[in-house]
Amino acid sequence: MSKNNIIYVCSECGNEFPRWSGKCLGCGAWNSLKEFKMQNSKCKMGRSDNKESSEIVSLDKIKMKDFSRISTKIGEMDRVLGGGIVPGSVILLGGDPGIGKSTLMLDLASKIQNTVYISGEESAQQIKIRADRLGIKSDKLHVLIETDIDNILSKILNLKSEICIIDSIQSMYDGNFPSTPGSLVQVRECALKLQQFAKNNQLAIFLVGHVTKEGNVAGPRTLEHLVDVVLYLEGERYQEIRILRGVKNRFGATDEIGIFEMTDKGLIGQTNPSKLFLAERSKDIAGSIVTAVMEGTRPFLVEIQALTTPTIFGFPKRTVSGFDLNRLNLLIAVLTKRAGLNLSSQDIYLNVAGGFRLKDPGADLAVSMAIASAFKNKSVENKLCLFGEVGLSGEIRSVSCESKRQQEAKRLGFTVIKKQRYLYQLLKDLL
Repeated sequence: MSKNNIIYVCSECGNEFPRWSGKCLGCGAWNSLKEFKMQNSKCKMGRSDNKESSEIVSLDKIKMKDFSRISTKIGEMDRVLGGGIVPGSVILLGGDPGIGKSTLMLDLASKIQNTVYISGEESAQQIKIRADRLGIKSDKLHVLIETDIDNILSKILNLKSEICIIDSIQSMYDGNFPSTPGSLVQVRECALKLQQFAKNNQLAIFLVGHVTKEGNVAGPRTLEHLVDVVLYLEGERYQEIRILRGVKNRFGATDEIGIFEMTDKGLIGQTNPSKLFLAERSKDIAGSIVTAVMEGTRPFLVEIQALTTPTIFGFPKRTVSGFDLNRLNLLIAVLTKRAGLNLSSQDIYLNVAGGFRLKDPGADLAVSMAIASAFKNKSVENKLCLFGEVGLSGEIRSVSCESKRQQEAKRLGFTVIKKQRYLYQLLKDLL
């Protein structure tokens, strides 16, 4: 074979080099370059040759076939996907270990006919045990235990399935590449083969991905560019609430979220998340404020909890869970300067109940009021809902979808007071 057909691939970072060296110039790893022989033939990925696919055509002349999204039969997931699964799409699902990714995928597979569940980490008996625990019984769900990507593609080609689930992409292996399963090279090349197979055969493929300690999907960054949709399943492992969030979607919006509750029967979608987040709220407690936030097109209510204590050391401590720390420091400065609250000697602790993470600026007013309530040790009306953005001069600004927020608050029995122009005026009226 000609030397031009031989390259050297780093098993750590996936960089390619024309000649061998002891150290990878990309990541600095030693003895990580492996010889790889380039293949001249191209895999057809189970599709017959079609000359029209390589021709340049006008957009107006492209013929659309009968197109319809595939419903997952899980309302919260359909919401995040934009109405269902697009045939031929590749969807990446990431999340922390034990968060419920495999549980969600097995539940989805049982609800859609002609689905194949491919596992590279569990045996068939282990999958059966999990299915029995979740109460799943389906004769249309096929299970395949395999890690070789070429064997997988050849077997699912004859099955004519609509949905294929790969659990997980880090366990897949392509024998043409000199690296172990889970390496950057294997993840990239296996995902590329699956992507081409999905487009050529109009097969929707779910890829379950491991995450790093930073919270990103393990593997090369190109993995998220190869797929059409990227979903993350979030939540505290020891809490029941799980949030399915879309960070990339070529066929819909990325601002929708799905709310699930982890039970002994699996993940149950919550159509009324406001009631779930406020289920254990205490009454007449200083530092507790309810706010209405927007996630996509859906409003729901969450509880903001604040606690202030005199600082022991000279530098006050700021601890926050579910809210941006920089934004908290900004609001504390506004309360100190514009509202006259001496918080420089107070340790401040802020928590969003239920493990939810807030990014909506409409929560500023509730956060400010919770801190002021805790500092003065005075509670506000139990059925009061506050929302609004707080500016540096202490003014209260309008936020998006105010009518939807008010309707959601009224539906659960909360009242929204007439908005004041400045924060100090509202503090004076309520505390």
